[in-house]
Amino acid sequence: MSSAKKDFRVDSLGVQIYDSEAELALSAASIVQQDLQQILKQKQSAAVLFATGNSQLKFLDVLTSLNNIDWSRIICFHLDEYLGISANHSSSFRYYLKERVEKRINPSCFHYIEGNCLQPLEECDRYSKLLTAQPIDLCFLGIGENGHLAFNEPTVADFNDSYKVKLVKLDSVNHQQQVDSGYFPNLESVPKYAFTVTIPMICAAKKIICLAPGKRKAKVVKQMLEGKITQDFPASILRNQPQANLLLDTDAASLINI
Repeated sequence: MSSAKKDFRVDSLGVQIYDSEAELALSAASIVQQDLQQILKQKQSAAVLFATGNSQLKFLDVLTSLNNIDWSRIICFHLDEYLGISANHSSSFRYYLKERVEKRINPSCFHYIEGNCLQPLEECDRYSKLLTAQPIDLCFLGIGENGHLAFNEPTVADFNDSYKVKLVKLDSVNHQQQVDSGYFPNLESVPKYAFTVTIPMICAAKKIICLAPGKRKAKVVKQMLEGKITQDFPASILRNQPQANLLLDTDAASLINI
């Protein structure tokens, strides 16, 4: 495991800075490997909530190549999915996770949000029940350019949400981020609504590992760590979570005062 060049806390949030995204990915995967090994010594199965997006790519490549993780005892979930998109669509999060995770590790099961379901509100209820059937041991996160966690946009984020999974309208910043990240060819092709696991459900995870590599995340990271804790910048809630760690590379950490 690569060691962090800096390790500190901002409020309750642990922050580690690495020299490169490659070192960050290696360290994050090693941490997860050790955590899962420990959890499976104590109980029969573990539950993991996966994120998607470019911030997760190198981490998932390393994680799924590691030995000594008994994935057959691990139940997998994911944070979000577009409404009205099929599992075979190249930009769906189900497709992303099936190709990059499920096919490589063969977990006990992978519970997916059915984005192209006929009754979206019933799908929210179904997935909420699955998530609450057992505690989430590990949750992986990225941070959106407007500070969103999953699809908890500033316009819809609720730190005291009564829902565990809900349907939300995506804002224009998120639409543009999906195009800029290469997942959709233009703004018109980005779905307008999506399912998301809510903030309280994310924060209920026993451990949270948030990855934010790259220069593009520098302003986001600065606001997250130095601004107010507010629903207007949902990622700021992690500063209230002692079980959470934010892993950065030097590019992403370049604007913070440390």
